[in-house]
Amino acid sequence: MKKHILWFMVAAAVVLLAAWGKPIIENISFKAPVSKSISFAVYKSDNYSAKIYDDASAKLSVAIIKVSGRKRFIVWQKTYDARLLNQYPSLANAMAQKVVINNVDDGKEHLEVVYTLTYNAHGSCIQVQDGTVISKGEKEGKLLINI
Repeated sequence: MKKHILWFMVAAAVVLLAAWGKPIIENISFKAPVSKSISFAVYKSDNYSAKIYDDASAKLSVAIIKVSGRKRFIVWQKTYDARLLNQYPSLANAMAQKVVINNVDDGKEHLEVVYTLTYNAHGSCIQVQDGTVISKGEKEGKLLINI
């Protein structure tokens, strides 16, 4: 009788491991965390020399978000002070920045780079949002932000 109970317990353990083992193993990452870099450049494509742009300004906010499943964490954020549109540099002299985010689990996480441009002209405000995703396997991302 004891032999039958022992064999039943072994069989039950095998069935449970088969049913639950795969999801558990999928959640365990055996790869070392990686570093990912994001380069972005801020520039203007027009010279904004017309009189209508004399009081027009833009403020920029950039955030890098680490996404793991349904969880989202801001891992880097920067807001650039508002400046007149004609004060932003051209593409050749763009304001450039490179940010490195360490400890990214490339199998389960990705990075999202989002930015918000807030334009203010003669008391009226408008916001424009855009961004990019640095997915699995990508070590670096690039984002051009045109004012």
